[in-house]
Amino acid sequence: MKGEDHMMTIAPNQTTVGFIGLGVMGHSMAGHIRKAGYPLHVYTRTASKAERLVADGAVWHDTPAKLAQACDVIITMVGYPKDVEELYLEPDGLVAHAREGAYLIDMTTSSPLLARRIYEAASSKGLHAMDAPVSGGDVGAREARLSIMIGGEEGDVKAVQPLLSTMGSNIVHQGQAGAGQHTKMCNQIAIASNMIGVCEAMAYAESARLDPETVLKSIESGAAGSWSLSNLAPRMIAGNLEPGFYIKHFIKDMGIALESAKAMNLVTPGLSLAESLYSQLAEKGLEDKGTQALIRYYTGE
Repeated sequence: MKGEDHMMTIAPNQTTVGFIGLGVMGHSMAGHIRKAGYPLHVYTRTASKAERLVADGAVWHDTPAKLAQACDVIITMVGYPKDVEELYLEPDGLVAHAREGAYLIDMTTSSPLLARRIYEAASSKGLHAMDAPVSGGDVGAREARLSIMIGGEEGDVKAVQPLLSTMGSNIVHQGQAGAGQHTKMCNQIAIASNMIGVCEAMAYAESARLDPETVLKSIESGAAGSWSLSNLAPRMIAGNLEPGFYIKHFIKDMGIALESAKAMNLVTPGLSLAESLYSQLAEKGLEDKGTQALIRYYTGE
């Protein structure tokens, strides 16, 4: 199915948007959609997470199927590929219950192969499906500055661009279904090794009896600069391990990337090392902390 077929106008006050998954990032993303003037319908497994949005005017549904029947566009931001598969492909899921011509946008970091399956199932029902994972963490979600990587039909991507612009500032169509997820794997692979470098730099500064904050002033604007260095190293220094992005979800992402790399006969030693280190932290009970908690591997706390 080509994106140009049965295209609707995606605009505030004209398009009803459903949002499923109101976690650390999803809540902020859904809030931006509501503030932009789109009628917002929400569902999340933990109903209390929706209370603030409902108080601000969002409509609550107690099942994804009921939400699907009420919406022109449905966005999902959940935890794991198994959650995505159940949400979209089960008999009581979105593909089975969405309105004909509806747009389905999965913003979860998930499997590229699953994204293809969802696209094909949706297309057979007259639905427009896209995979659109994001990068930018809790800060990017709060400030509507997410990087959004999209796989799907070009016409579909153009149609939902105004809606995606309420959540992100860097929106790039990467190719056909699954291409968004593959691009997110590139993003996570780059972060994985970079986080090791950031933690080792901060640990080295401490061992050399330097002031880490002063070191950061020198190195974050030079060749060593990165988003992780500027945004997560200060949290490490302050001892703030609360999640902008959960370790357990990063381990999930690295697992998807390792599996995909293996299928392409690509060796990724940096990714393998990072996955091993984070898995050790999870075994010590830190799976619900933020990715900056990798510093604990070096400090031994």
